[in-house]
Amino acid sequence: MSLDQDHAGLIRIATLQQGTGNLRVVFETASIAHEVDKATWKKQEPKLRQALLAAQFRVLEKKQFPVLVLIGGVEGAGKGETVNLLHEWMDPRHINTHAFDQPSDDERARPAMWRFWQRLPPKGRIGIFFGAWHSQPIVDRAYRAISRAELDQRVAEVNRFEKMLCDEGVLLVKFWFHLTKKQQRKRLEALAADKRTRWRVGDGEWDLFGQYDRFSEASEHFVRSTSTGHAPWHIVNGADARYRSLTVGKTLLATIEDRLEDGVPASNSNAPPLLPPVDGRNVLKSLDLTQKLDDTSYEKQLEKWQGRLNLLSRDVKFRKVSVVCVFEGNDAAGKGGAIRRITQAIDARFIRPIPIAAPTEEERAQPYLWRFWRHLPRHGRIAIFDRSWYGRVLVERVEGFATEAAWMRAYQEINDFEGELLTGGSVLTKFWLAISKEEQFKRFKERERTPFKRFKITDEDWRNRKKWDEYETAVCDMIDRTSTEEAPWTLVEANDKNFARVKVLKTLCRAVEERFDSL
Repeated sequence: MSLDQDHAGLIRIATLQQGTGNLRVVFETASIAHEVDKATWKKQEPKLRQALLAAQFRVLEKKQFPVLVLIGGVEGAGKGETVNLLHEWMDPRHINTHAFDQPSDDERARPAMWRFWQRLPPKGRIGIFFGAWHSQPIVDRAYRAISRAELDQRVAEVNRFEKMLCDEGVLLVKFWFHLTKKQQRKRLEALAADKRTRWRVGDGEWDLFGQYDRFSEASEHFVRSTSTGHAPWHIVNGADARYRSLTVGKTLLATIEDRLEDGVPASNSNAPPLLPPVDGRNVLKSLDLTQKLDDTSYEKQLEKWQGRLNLLSRDVKFRKVSVVCVFEGNDAAGKGGAIRRITQAIDARFIRPIPIAAPTEEERAQPYLWRFWRHLPRHGRIAIFDRSWYGRVLVERVEGFATEAAWMRAYQEINDFEGELLTGGSVLTKFWLAISKEEQFKRFKERERTPFKRFKITDEDWRNRKKWDEYETAVCDMIDRTSTEEAPWTLVEANDKNFARVKVLKTLCRAVEERFDSL
């Protein structure tokens, strides 16, 4: 059987077994002692490297999508050698390669997925990840740090994350390098016997070999469960260097060429349709916008809650959490004033306001949520987002900047994102500042009359006002689908600025105190 026939058969088997609960057949297929002779290697290798280089530069030229290659598998199966070879075959200046070992202190102070988001390749480039998000769940299960049910929960999270990457246009190519237990022992012994490679085999590698059966069980379940139609695992036997190199190279080439030919596939949304309430009422129309706080009471309440927030920020427990505040609302609803009342109470070294505008060219080259992940604070810090990731289901939806499929699937992607924040130790507060249409008109006119406020009012604001009803519908849908028990929306009646500012401070303080109680 030729390499092409053998490899095609392997791919077909892997594809057929996706979701069937029978990946062991695939591992057994990959355990066959495949070999490629020198003559075949010398004939095919120059053509393959030339084709890969050409495909790489077509990806770079078009800048339509990034390529992300995940490398996983058994120790000693040739993962490093294969990646080194890919660097030789292609232009390494346009390849971002990252090896993920134990997280650094800075990474541990943020949600677990933060370090992967920081290193995603932009459109036009190729990224190679060693030991990415698939490694820790397998290790934890192999050492019985988590149960089978907990592993399945991790699997579900990984599948949703990878689906989101693919929906955002990332070409995700996953390779699992396999060796039988006998092949792994032989490989490790050979590496240890060679003075040029013995440094690569230490106690850690032999410890992993001693746990081969446990790792094999956890790996089979994980790989089977995360081998999906949009991001399948390609199982490669790593015993023969020439075989594995040609297999990986040909698979990567074919996958890139298919994407270059077909273009980025359109994503679909399986979310149910959004229907307005039959009686015309909604959460915004139900708010009591007449609530007020007189100036005397306001000054007392402001001092009280700013003082409490300051004390909380200096509590020793604050070093174990981070705080993320999200501010959304009608134009001229007073977001800036509410944010300033928070920043006034906190040492400026520990708080960072993050204004969100239209994405930059750098941000458009990445998946949508990338520009928000990059700004997440470490423990002991506060980040305030003035506008946020909710732009996708608000302005991008209403103005047609995102397809219906994109903003419909964004609800679940946002819920997953916020779940990561909470799991990573963040206190998350989300504020929607609501004002009436009449109050907005009054504030717009005041801005036009006041010289130092004129910069706040633009033609865009007046144009958006004409779409008041469309935005109201989008806001209500957003609240319905993303106000969860763990990350609820706080609706702030903001016709009176005094009332709104105190409610924001009070809500933030109580959220931090609640997290402190759980530590």
